[in-house]
Amino acid sequence: MEKALKTMIDNMPEKTGKSLKEWKSVLKLKSFDKHSEAVNFLKKEHGVTHGFANAIVTLSKEDNNTPTDLVDQQYKGKENLKPIYEAILKVVKSFGDDVTITPKKTTVSLIRKTQFALIKPATKTRIDLGLKIKDKPTTNRLGSSGPFGAMCTHRVQLTDAAQVDNELIEWLTEAYEKAT
Repeated sequence: MEKALKTMIDNMPEKTGKSLKEWKSVLKLKSFDKHSEAVNFLKKEHGVTHGFANAIVTLSKEDNNTPTDLVDQQYKGKENLKPIYEAILKVVKSFGDDVTITPKKTTVSLIRKTQFALIKPATKTRIDLGLKIKDKPTTNRLGSSGPFGAMCTHRVQLTDAAQVDNELIEWLTEAYEKAT
C-alpha cells in the first residue's frame, strides 16, 4: 500500500473520529450513484475533509467489487459474449502460473510481467481483444489498437467463441512471450 495512503488510514480515527472500517459501515447504509455524491455526503454530514472523504469512498468501492462482480457487471446484458471471454481465459490459463488475470470496471487485463492483452466487451455483440505485440504488422483480422491506444498495439474483434482459433492463440502466445 502506498505509504501516504497507509498514513492517512492510520490517522483517520484521530482526524475524522472514525476508523476506515467504521466509515465503510456508514457508507453501506446509503446508496450513491456517483463518487462525488458520497464524498459530498461525508464532507457535509460528517465534517470530513475532502482528502479523507475521497479516500474513504474510493477504498469502500474497492471492497464492493470482487473480481467476479466486476466481470459480471461487464457482461450484464451481454451474456452472449461470455463464452468468448471464457474461451480466451482457457487459452491464457494454459500458458502457465505466471499469468495474472485482473478484472477492472470495463476491461480485464492479462498480465505476465507486463500487460500483454486486454479483454473488453465493446458492444452487445462484440468483444475487443487488445494485444501487445510490438513490431507486428496489422492484417485484416489483426487490426490497429483502435480505442485501446498505447495500452495495446493491436486489436482483434470477436463475435463468436469459434474465433478463438489457432491464429488467435498464436497471437496471444506471442504477446505473452514478449511480456517479460
